[in-house]
Amino acid sequence: MNYQETLNFLYEALPMYQRVGKSAFKKDLGNTIALCAALDNPQNKFKSVHVAGTNGKGSSSHLIASILQEAGYKVGLYTSPHLKSFTERIRINGKAISESSIVGFVEEHKRDIEEIGPSFFEMTVAMAFDQFAKNVVDIAVIEVGLGGRLDSTNIIKPEACLITNIGFDHMDMLGDTLPLIAGEKAGIIKPNTPVVISERHSETEEVFRQKAIDEHAPISFADELGLPHYETALKGKHQEKNVLGVQGLIEVLVKQGWKITSADIKNGLLNVLENTQLKGRWQILGKDPFVVCDTGHNKEAFEYIIDSIKETEYNNLFMVLGFVRDKNVTELLKKLPRANYIFTVPNVPRGMPLAELKEITTQLDIEAVYIEEVNEAITQARIEAKANDMIFIGGSTFVVAEIDEL
Repeated sequence: MNYQETLNFLYEALPMYQRVGKSAFKKDLGNTIALCAALDNPQNKFKSVHVAGTNGKGSSSHLIASILQEAGYKVGLYTSPHLKSFTERIRINGKAISESSIVGFVEEHKRDIEEIGPSFFEMTVAMAFDQFAKNVVDIAVIEVGLGGRLDSTNIIKPEACLITNIGFDHMDMLGDTLPLIAGEKAGIIKPNTPVVISERHSETEEVFRQKAIDEHAPISFADELGLPHYETALKGKHQEKNVLGVQGLIEVLVKQGWKITSADIKNGLLNVLENTQLKGRWQILGKDPFVVCDTGHNKEAFEYIIDSIKETEYNNLFMVLGFVRDKNVTELLKKLPRANYIFTVPNVPRGMPLAELKEITTQLDIEAVYIEEVNEAITQARIEAKANDMIFIGGSTFVVAEIDEL
């Protein structure tokens, strides 16, 4: 198979959460363990750090990787979902793995994949571990896909763990209270393995402390570490808390003997976009009008986004938004600022049709324009917006993924 045929095989043969949602989520680690065993357990052949959380885990993973790269280490980075290309999920020193690596992996292990029947995510995780082992990385930064306790990434034995913000997302799978959700995220805390919590919350703090006690794992909260203030290239108010958590994690690694200087931290935070090719986090796409996109797609993420919008100067605000069906769209829309709304549909099976969205916006008395295709919606916003206006594009990772100019 060529690269496109290989991707088609993976998309069609393996249930993909990004496309179909909950039905692709496996509530045990059996498939991942079996597939990695067939690969001679590559996850045991490199050092790692593990990053979980509702919001901020992707940004934090990229920041950690960037700092480690600045320190001179060969760094693997596994994140999900991808925006433009599947290869984005697996990077080494910021460079996405080659298409031929993906084709070769599937060719070599197609029989195991077909016999075990993993989900798309389970297969991707195993592929990442295999690539990091074969390329002999010094350390890999592994981002949890969903939850933590039962996430496919949770078979590694990391040097340290980081848990970022905890919020209401994927409640049908992780629980409908913050303590229950935190309990799932806390599942990445390993025996005798340090864990850093980026953001303290009264409803979740005891969950993390108790799990750390149970696992004899040293625990620290970033806000109690007295860390210096560093700037980062990632914009948006929420990045301040992410940076504190990242610094806390790096401090743990330094205590373990990893050679990382304050200059490495400073440069890693500032050079994260160049070092890791991160896209979609408060990413500026244009000026006059000011155009920005963000992949934030739940209640807490929207609160951060709205805070960042409030700090931006503009005359009129245009918002191009699309959603997936398994989000509480009503709650998200209630938080939005006064704006000229253009609603659209991400091109995935989970995408919320405009008819359903219009029912919700009508109940909330939101006046809007409805355009099916994402880039046509963006074009309409650009036609209407003047030089001193602002255009925000988001609502779903999959809306951002479709932006032509990204």
